[in-house]
Amino acid sequence: MMETRIVKAEQGLDEAVSIIKSGGLVVFPTETVYGLGADALNPQAVKAIFEAKGRPQDNPLIVHISDVEQVGEIAVDVPHVFYELAKKFMPGALTVVLPKSDKIPDVVTAGGNTVAVRMPDNVVARELIARSSPLAAPSANRSKHVSPTTAQHVYDDLCGRVPLILDGGPCGVGIESTVLDLTCDCPTILRPGAVTPAMLAEVLGEVLENGKVIKIAKSPGMKYEHYAPVVTTVAAQSVQSAVECYDRAVREGKHPALVFRDIYRDVTQDRDIVSLGVTVDDYMRNIYAALRRAEKDFDFIIVEMMDGDGIAKSVMNRVMKAAGGKTV
Repeated sequence: MMETRIVKAEQGLDEAVSIIKSGGLVVFPTETVYGLGADALNPQAVKAIFEAKGRPQDNPLIVHISDVEQVGEIAVDVPHVFYELAKKFMPGALTVVLPKSDKIPDVVTAGGNTVAVRMPDNVVARELIARSSPLAAPSANRSKHVSPTTAQHVYDDLCGRVPLILDGGPCGVGIESTVLDLTCDCPTILRPGAVTPAMLAEVLGEVLENGKVIKIAKSPGMKYEHYAPVVTTVAAQSVQSAVECYDRAVREGKHPALVFRDIYRDVTQDRDIVSLGVTVDDYMRNIYAALRRAEKDFDFIIVEMMDGDGIAKSVMNRVMKAAGGKTV
């Protein structure tokens, strides 16, 4: 089993470039979650991503670029609207699905004829890409586990499977990017994220939301359960139902935790709670770290559900996947 080292991002950049150029794997920070990167143009290097994660090979990867002009290497027939979106959202938490260039190996796109492209809003990540290659990269966790938002989360999942983790501190956004398909008649959201439908509609005029399962997925996060803790997890439709579920679990001999925002402390009282902060943005930034903390110390997790559109809806997409659709 290989040694896995965590190195401060800026200090490890030269080594990371060398590893990528030699066909190896590097974990790098982004504003959304940590990514497990390999040279997107090297099919053998990309295959190693799937092996390290235990990821099904029919689940495609996002290709990360360092500047907008690089999209010409990755995609063909790029529509003008891509560049309009790029002006507003790149670098940032938006991934766009485009027709694939022949330069991109089939292993990246799970055999599909489209490719998902993103420019991360992290200086170290973009410098790594600029000095090495476009990077194929999913989240840097074991397949189906909670996504990592710190270097330690990655180490907990992939120690012995990757040589180098670049530590850029906690991720500022905290959930995966919005995925937008530009290869269909009307731009369609395949995965919600911090870039909301309303924000996209300001540029596009119209955007559709589509979460259905497809045979050949155009983007990650569509075909499989994701973001799941290793212990039983449910989503609570109200704080009252959460408290009742918690107390029932205690009577049954379980050791439950409430993963809730602090605004409900007057109701949750002295029950064990893993805090999500106060605001909706806090919730988005903290949800994965909170789930990881909870699964270490408790055997039953009850997560707050939120109503609303935009970011709240995007976060609930991840929570419902983590809970496997189970609610109380």
